[in-house]
Amino acid sequence: MKYSLLVGAASLVMLASGSAMANADLAKAKNCMACHSVDAKVVGPAYKDVAKKYAGDKTAEAKLVQKVMKGGSGSWGAIPMPANPQVTEAEAKTLVKWVLALK
Repeated sequence: MKYSLLVGAASLVMLASGSAMANADLAKAKNCMACHSVDAKVVGPAYKDVAKKYAGDKTAEAKLVQKVMKGGSGSWGAIPMPANPQVTEAEAKTLVKWVLALK
């Protein structure tokens, strides 16, 4: 019984980390990592900084999905974020949920 619980818990950890890796892979595939990284400012803010800024904001996901798709300016300085027509709304939601979950 203990063995099956341990295997089940390990499987959940692997699924969760695989999902996080899949979202990082999606960010790379959609060219997000050209301007962002997880831990450090590149052209745009670090994803962990985005997560901190929007922590507790219940409207953050919807706002950021639109920003990913349509672009925007002013939130992080003078350099605007361009629109990303190669990103579908479903992909944008996946990416934003991943970013907002970073600690």
